[in-house]
Amino acid sequence: MQLRSILLLLCGLLLAVGTASADEILSVKAGYISLSPDGDFAVDGGGLAGTRINLKDDLNYDDSEDFIGEAALNLGPFRLSAGYLPIEFSGNGNLKRQIIFNGQTFNVNTNVSSDVNIDMYDFGLVWHIINIDDLPVRLQFGPELSVKYIDGEVSMRDSSGALNEKDSISAPVPTIGARARVGLADWLALVGRVGYLEYDGNTLLDADGQIEFSPLPLVGVYAGYRYIDMEVDESGVFIDATLDGPYGGLFVRF
Repeated sequence: MQLRSILLLLCGLLLAVGTASADEILSVKAGYISLSPDGDFAVDGGGLAGTRINLKDDLNYDDSEDFIGEAALNLGPFRLSAGYLPIEFSGNGNLKRQIIFNGQTFNVNTNVSSDVNIDMYDFGLVWHIINIDDLPVRLQFGPELSVKYIDGEVSMRDSSGALNEKDSISAPVPTIGARARVGLADWLALVGRVGYLEYDGNTLLDADGQIEFSPLPLVGVYAGYRYIDMEVDESGVFIDATLDGPYGGLFVRF
């Protein structure tokens, strides 16, 4: 049923754009991102509320560095996109205080290791209500509806192996925002995107800006900065954190 709905949506978009054309129909980006974490998380379990654990102070979490990707299909004023962002943090240290994680108690001075692994799949639809290409600069701007599917796992274990706890969360998170692209020249463009959601005390802000440089018509490089601010309290998992950092890579377009 879901596949049928997607096919109907694509057909509707094709009919809507008619004979309209864009400079590019398909673009593919591959790059590398470095994200720095800041904030707290907690995991409830066994009828016990989890201790709020600071990513930096308690467990010395390092930065997340990994490959990212995005593919986009331009259909006249519409833009369909699919992106992938892996987030992997790990840290360890001797606890300066007692911590309760997933119903288990990790005592003071215990050497603890912890990992946070999140796969974020981002599907977006933009309607460029402003789509001007007959000026010295090309301007595109419009609202964006995005669904971010988050599949994450948080784990904690002591050095002896006596305690090894983990919990996971998986959920689709819709956001509403906007996307803009300013083509300063055929070989240079600025791109900005922001999405936001707030419901039942949970919030998610995802924003990034980038610059595209393409000395060759179909090939180029890009660089940008991404900022994610989330506060989630679902299924016994609490996260109040910001992730931000630079990224860059290559792209091709057809």
